[in-house]
Amino acid sequence: MTIPQEQFDDLLSRAALAALFYYPEVAVDGDGPNLQNDIAYCLEPVAGIADDDAERLRVAVGRVITNPTAHRSELLALVIELAPLPAE
Repeated sequence: MTIPQEQFDDLLSRAALAALFYYPEVAVDGDGPNLQNDIAYCLEPVAGIADDDAERLRVAVGRVITNPTAHRSELLALVIELAPLPAE
């Protein structure tokens, strides 16, 4: 299944928003706000992507949320790898 570029753009927007509102005290799991929920929210636009690719994205998004400066290029490279080329 090919995921359109627009959906990857949505993933990047959601990751940026999650990173903006992230604070280290957020729980890793639990009933309240947590990092796993933020990652799941970010991945919603690309639901249906292959499991291996989804796991790679999950890790990259989690890193970007917690430290955007250090990891944003990793996420961008992965999105470029997975996103289809624009139609000409």
